[in-house]
Amino acid sequence: MLKMRFFFPLSWGMLLSRLAFVCFFVALLACSFQTTSSPASCFELVRSLVLLLLCVASFCVRISGKNSILGKLCCSFPRPRSCFGGFSMDGQSPSKTLIFLALFAIQAFSQIGPSEPFLSASPAPSPLGQTPQFALNVRLRRMILGALFGSVTGFLASLLFLLSVRLLLLCACRAPVLQGPVVFSPAISPKTLKSALSTDAQLIPNGKYRRLILDDAGLAVAAKRLELGAHAGPPGNSDSLKRRVQRELELLARVKHRNVMSLMAYICEQEHVWVVYDLIAGGSLEEALVRVRAQQLKLGWDARHRIAVGVAKGLRHLHFECSHRILHHGLKPSNVMLEEGFEPRLADFGLPTLVSSRTDAPSTAHYAAPESFQSRRYTDKSDIYSFGMILGVLLTGKDPSDPFFAGDTGRGSLGRWIRHLQQAGDARDALDKALLGEELEEEEMLMAIRIAIVCMSDLPADRPSSDELVAMLTQLQSF
Repeated sequence: MLKMRFFFPLSWGMLLSRLAFVCFFVALLACSFQTTSSPASCFELVRSLVLLLLCVASFCVRISGKNSILGKLCCSFPRPRSCFGGFSMDGQSPSKTLIFLALFAIQAFSQIGPSEPFLSASPAPSPLGQTPQFALNVRLRRMILGALFGSVTGFLASLLFLLSVRLLLLCACRAPVLQGPVVFSPAISPKTLKSALSTDAQLIPNGKYRRLILDDAGLAVAAKRLELGAHAGPPGNSDSLKRRVQRELELLARVKHRNVMSLMAYICEQEHVWVVYDLIAGGSLEEALVRVRAQQLKLGWDARHRIAVGVAKGLRHLHFECSHRILHHGLKPSNVMLEEGFEPRLADFGLPTLVSSRTDAPSTAHYAAPESFQSRRYTDKSDIYSFGMILGVLLTGKDPSDPFFAGDTGRGSLGRWIRHLQQAGDARDALDKALLGEELEEEEMLMAIRIAIVCMSDLPADRPSSDELVAMLTQLQSF
């Protein structure tokens, strides 16, 4: 049984070596119909084609190496250890040795071949006054045209055959659409998860996390239902969209980092998908900030600085440390979960590309970068802009949707208001009053305001990368 590797060469050199064989035989067949039955003509034709084939084979061996068909064939011959005609063969490769010996043998054979008896015979008188030289030119022209036509035809036919086989294999090797829960954690039973979701499906609002108890042992997870977006592909019941969502979710499930939430399971249904994550008891950063503004929670600068550094490290892992770069596409305080000790973990990264989320929604518009509205282009620098907004909220304690920023005093947005105070030399007035007190911490916060302003630059090229961002934030306390 032929291996599929034969149809899919590992390099262009191997492809050329195989096509050279096909082109040779097709050219030989085409030329046989263009030439006469004269033994001399047949002998000259075969000798010319063999020389041409050896030249093509030597070129293919050079660019394909020993793994190709020609390379393996050439390497199967023993390596000579003597000098041949004054030319040392010790330093040559087996492929070069075989080509050299073959060329020498054909040249010697042509010297002792039956050319004299055939060519020395008197040519028959040609009709219409044609000379033997003219007839020879006609046969030579036919030979060249036949070889050229056969080579081109063989090359195109071989290429078409390879492409057809590749397309058939791509269609046959498509990933199947998985039915039922796909679980990535051994602590979750697919049957228990499906039963819990079918019971509480009506109680879970779209786009919101809800606590689920999976078994009698009290295993709790956070489940979220997401509507598949129309921009993600064909209609929701098509297999192509399900395969794309399945491929993206399996990629997200491989992300493991301290500051990034791990996807534990998912269920892809007709028009929506369920995602299951670890349950974070501390809630989200948005809930914590609401309690801070209501004076129900005290969040000092050390805790806010720890949150900012953790978010930056999570972005660095997604942008630079994963096998494929992952963009968050929706970084905001509600997607930053807080563990004990205010250690942040990023949630919902990569999901907005699969669901019907809008960047102009009230909960997202204040944290989205300007280019996401203007050109619909999203890069890693767009995530940096969203981080700058979160850092600005941590420093000022203000909500970007506050009506204060809609007037002239607020300059239209939180970022512009902070930049205006920085340029006026009143950056201290932008800090949260609950954070003021120690002089050393105020200096760190003033430097953090500069970092937030750089992250919220209008031009993506002016914003730092997440790797540079981690370095800048960790060096704040060293000053």
